[in-house]
Amino acid sequence: MKRLTCLLLVLVMMMGAMALAEGDAAAAAQLLEDVKGTYVALFPVITAPEYDQLWLDPCVAAVGEEAAPEVAEMLKFACSGTIYGQEAIDAFGDGSNGAQFDCAFINGVDTITFDGATISGSFEGEEVFRHEYAYVGPLSLGGMMDGTLYETADADAGEFRYFFMMPDTPATTYHLEFRYGSDVDALTRYNEGPYAYWLAAGFPTDADQAMIENVITLFCEENLAEAAEEEPAA
Repeated sequence: MKRLTCLLLVLVMMMGAMALAEGDAAAAAQLLEDVKGTYVALFPVITAPEYDQLWLDPCVAAVGEEAAPEVAEMLKFACSGTIYGQEAIDAFGDGSNGAQFDCAFINGVDTITFDGATISGSFEGEEVFRHEYAYVGPLSLGGMMDGTLYETADADAGEFRYFFMMPDTPATTYHLEFRYGSDVDALTRYNEGPYAYWLAAGFPTDADQAMIENVITLFCEENLAEAAEEEPAA
């Protein structure tokens, strides 16, 4: 009887694990549906001079009018980097003394399109890659950001073999955050390896003024809140 009970428990655990896996796969498929569209790099759009006041307003609310201009510039600077990988490691080390993140699209693309399981990228209107992707499993970026890993079976995918998607969508955070590359382990590393200090931030090409206002406000509020939490008590 004990053996039978143990077998039943194992079966129940296996069925539970299968149900969880099916749920994860369904959520991964839904994420690709939720991000359907064509994207450009976020920060060149939202750091344009015409949006300076949109950066200032949440900074004034958080740190006051006098400090706000400097804080706004620091926020914009932090995610407007132009180097990643070993070059960024040489410049920033482990980041303990400050670092700048490159949030552009790399590997020769300036737009990326998500269309269900198909992801493609272009440069100046010429297609650079197009592949079908399947769910692999959950993945974490340095233990700080949890996301979903997808892989294509196409042998010629190169640096577009994997897409590592954070849970952002245009409807929830008004932008996307993701990585792509050929090495899963390297994709999980925050400040080491070939993708160090790089995390692509995408913005819909059909975004309206309200989305621009929303994404700037969200970015400022979230980062200023984190900075306030990290400040030591006086």
